[in-house]
Amino acid sequence: MKRKNFLIWKNVRFYSDLEKKVFFEFIEKIKSIAEFEQENKKLYLYFKSKRIPDKDLRALIGLFDRFKIDMKQLKIFLNERNKKWFKDGAGEYVGYWVKKVFG
Repeated sequence: MKRKNFLIWKNVRFYSDLEKKVFFEFIEKIKSIAEFEQENKKLYLYFKSKRIPDKDLRALIGLFDRFKIDMKQLKIFLNERNKKWFKDGAGEYVGYWVKKVFG
């Protein structure tokens, strides 16, 4: 099966066992993530679809920012439904991520 809709975190580094445990517990709670695997120094997150709920996308934004994962990858989730808050930074959330994702 050819996998698509995935994001990569390169040079995976955790500073403690607890940090690693909490990280994986967090990504397991993001329902849009179908599965994940760690290979060498890369972590692959596989998604069921490129259309994910806003709450999952917000969780990914926070996770990617906190762990310094390349946020440009999150562009794959842009669509007409979320464009106003995700790309334009409008709404109840401050769009601190806009420049990190879209340049």
